[in-house]
Amino acid sequence: MNVSDFRRAMGNFATGVAVVTTVRKGRRYGFTVNSLTALSLDPLLLLVCVDRRGEAHREMEACDAFAVNILAAGQQELSEHFASRETSGGERLAGISCRPGKTGAPLLDGVLATIECVKADRLEGGDHSIFVGRVEAGAVGSEEEGALLYFRGGYRTLDPP
Repeated sequence: MNVSDFRRAMGNFATGVAVVTTVRKGRRYGFTVNSLTALSLDPLLLLVCVDRRGEAHREMEACDAFAVNILAAGQQELSEHFASRETSGGERLAGISCRPGKTGAPLLDGVLATIECVKADRLEGGDHSIFVGRVEAGAVGSEEEGALLYFRGGYRTLDPP
């Protein structure tokens, strides 16, 4: 299997979409991810995979804590904002409605859920790093909202049950 075939095959695995946020020396940062999963229930751990070549990786390496903001069906524009190269550098959260969490990482308003983590470990994973977060706090928003998904190279939505 080559890279193109692998990408096409993995594109058939629908994933949720989230924005990971950090703060370091007063600088707030956020980036879109879909490579995110629960890792452990005892202790509570999750992991997020980040491309080692990008700005997001530098921010994750430098921060002590981060927050995962799981996006609702109507938040595609928010996902695109945090995924765009045009918004890299500077203050990516300027004009975005959010508040500081328990760990100091920004929590986006109107998301399905927030999970605040202290960075617990970093593992090598090819051209990505796997950042492990120990869950410190979290909240679930409205259960009447649907979820934003990514499938076969595009956004989709999942209606609430």
